[in-house]
Amino acid sequence: MKEQVEAVQRMQDYIQEHLRETVTLADLSRVSLFSPWHSYRLFRQWTNQTPADYIRRLRLSESALKLRDEQCRIADVAFEYGFGSVDGYQRAFFREFGCNPREYAGNPVPLYLFTPYGVKYREIRKEWNAMENVKNVFIQAIDKPERKVIIKRGVKAEDYFPYCEEVGCDVWGLLTSMKSLCGEPVCLWLPEALRKPGTSVYVQGVEVTMDYDGPVPEGFDVIELPAAKYLMFQGEPFEEEDYCAAIEAVQTAIKRYEPSAAGYRWDSENPRIQLEPVGTRGYIELLPVKKL
Repeated sequence: MKEQVEAVQRMQDYIQEHLRETVTLADLSRVSLFSPWHSYRLFRQWTNQTPADYIRRLRLSESALKLRDEQCRIADVAFEYGFGSVDGYQRAFFREFGCNPREYAGNPVPLYLFTPYGVKYREIRKEWNAMENVKNVFIQAIDKPERKVIIKRGVKAEDYFPYCEEVGCDVWGLLTSMKSLCGEPVCLWLPEALRKPGTSVYVQGVEVTMDYDGPVPEGFDVIELPAAKYLMFQGEPFEEEDYCAAIEAVQTAIKRYEPSAAGYRWDSENPRIQLEPVGTRGYIELLPVKKL
C-alpha cells in the first residue's frame, strides 16, 4: 500500500510541476514506475478522480486566482492553462464554479477552489514521529491590525482533522479564493467570547479589512478583532511528509515558553492563530500577548 501511495504522490507532484504543460498518461506512468493502465487505476483509486479531471480542476482553480489578482485577457489565461479555445475554457470554468470567467474577473466572488491534497500526507497525518532535523523555533513579536475575519464554524472540533470531518476540507479552497489581509487563509482557536453556543473552538477563516463590504459565503460568520500584539513561533523548514512532527515541535516549544521573560503575558481575549504548514518556510503559530 505504501508503494501505491508514493506512486500516486509522485504523479501529483509531477502534475503540479508541469501544470501549464501537456501532461500525458505516459508521463505519469514514467514517474509512477507503473504501466499506464495501472497508473491510471491507482490515481483514480487514491484521489477519486481521473488524472484528466484532476488536472482540469487544478488548472481552473489556478486560473481563477490569476483572474482575481491580475489584469489579463481571458484568451491569454485560457491558452496559458492548456485549454484549446476560449469557448472551451469558459464552459469548463462555468461548470466548475457556476460563473463566467469574464464576470468573475470583473467582480471576484468566493469560489470553492480545488485543493490538491497529497495522498501521501493524508496517509501519514497521525504519525507523530520525532523529527531530528527540526531543532530551532524562532520567536518574533508582531502587531496585528484591527480587522474582520470571515469564518466557518465547526461543531466540536479542537484542531484541523476533526474540523475537516465536521465541515469538509473544501472550505480551505473557498477561503483561498478570497483576498486576505495577510495573504493567506488562517486557522483560529477562538476565545470563549467569540464562540457561539454549540460551535467549535477551532475554525478556519480569512482576515479582511474593517471596511470590507464584499460577499460573505452562505453559512459563514463575520467576527471583528481588535489590534493586538502576537508572538510568532516559527519552526525550521521541513520535508512535507514530516509536517506532523514539525507541528509537534513548535507546539512543544510553545508549551515550554514563558512570555514574562520578554515582558509579556498571554492574552486570553484574542484568538490563537495557525498558518498552513508549508515545508519551505516552517510551521507557524501566532499567540496573542499583552505587555506586563
